[in-house]
Amino acid sequence: MGSITPGHGSVEVAVIGAGIVGAACAYELAAAGLQVAVLEREPVPAACSTGLSAAGVRVQWTDPVNVALSLHSIEVLRGFAAEFGVDSGYRPVGYLFLVPEQDWPDHLAGVEVQRAAGAPVQVLSLDDAARRFAPFDPTGLAGATFGPIDGVVDPHAVTMGYLRRAREHGAQLRLRAEVTRIERGADAWQLLAGGHEVRARVVVNASGAWAGRVGALAGVPVPVEPARRMIWSTAPRRGRATTPLTVDVASGVYFRSEGERLLLGRSNPDEQPGFVTGIDWEFLEPTLACAVARFPWFAQEELDARASWYGYYELTPDHNGIIGASPQVTGWVDASGFSGHGVQQAPAVGRAVREEIVDGRAHSIDIDPLRGGRFATGAHRHDRHVV
Repeated sequence: MGSITPGHGSVEVAVIGAGIVGAACAYELAAAGLQVAVLEREPVPAACSTGLSAAGVRVQWTDPVNVALSLHSIEVLRGFAAEFGVDSGYRPVGYLFLVPEQDWPDHLAGVEVQRAAGAPVQVLSLDDAARRFAPFDPTGLAGATFGPIDGVVDPHAVTMGYLRRAREHGAQLRLRAEVTRIERGADAWQLLAGGHEVRARVVVNASGAWAGRVGALAGVPVPVEPARRMIWSTAPRRGRATTPLTVDVASGVYFRSEGERLLLGRSNPDEQPGFVTGIDWEFLEPTLACAVARFPWFAQEELDARASWYGYYELTPDHNGIIGASPQVTGWVDASGFSGHGVQQAPAVGRAVREEIVDGRAHSIDIDPLRGGRFATGAHRHDRHVV
């Protein structure tokens, strides 16, 4: 792809977005010897989707690519402190899926995909699941699965760990640097970020829910839209047991423990994509109804409005990420659209982006099924375990 002479405002790679995915990409590229600038519109990193996520990590997917990305990432997060000097907050509290009868055959097929990749996943009877974890109403359920290496992390700590190490390798972190113009020159991109010109041979679009807007600035179609997601918190209860992230597949409601609290969430299937602001308190009632129907004890929980929040998923048409060089234009690499699983796949995505730029093509994991060109050909990737 050629090279440019670094100078004032000139770098080899401009990474747009200082969330966990952008941070992982910046570290991998800077560690490979490239001159990198991370452009972030907020005053601090990890201020948007990364810091507002439910922070889950899991290998329980039905698509082999998602399994591979998450499995590699969990391995990195497990050893993060040794490599980066920062505790990733990884806690293997597990993911528990409670699966209705009509979905059970497909769910078991997914378990075989996970096990084939080397991921430990347990198939449980309903009695075993209720005995090991929080009680539930088994009506309409066929069984459960549990991922013992699934769990939670501290996305903010991971982001900061990546960025610190990236800066040690010479990367620049530019905060309050919203990208407002992107133009393609003869051999490089010209960007206006925070009022300053930046010239880069390659642009990595890791701007999360804003990836579609960033692509539009450059005339590059990136089919990513924002979708609001709420996370409600219960009031603290002393002595609360640690529970896995538990998903009622039938309703889509999920919860997990966070210290003395429970965090509760559910996607609203009727809300249209967009940057809708504020917590949708009207959606709380049907969400609680789903939770109580499956977990009757939830009726005794008290919600804490002050500890609840909202953020944005970055949705693609098939709810899977877009990774790799753009088929439309030279020097543009996508790392966005993860539809709620960016935190758990960021380490693997960072490595794939580094291979894509440094080696000419990602090779450690076959990301071809997640390249952006799939939407033009109708080759969507539907994973049945998107929550």
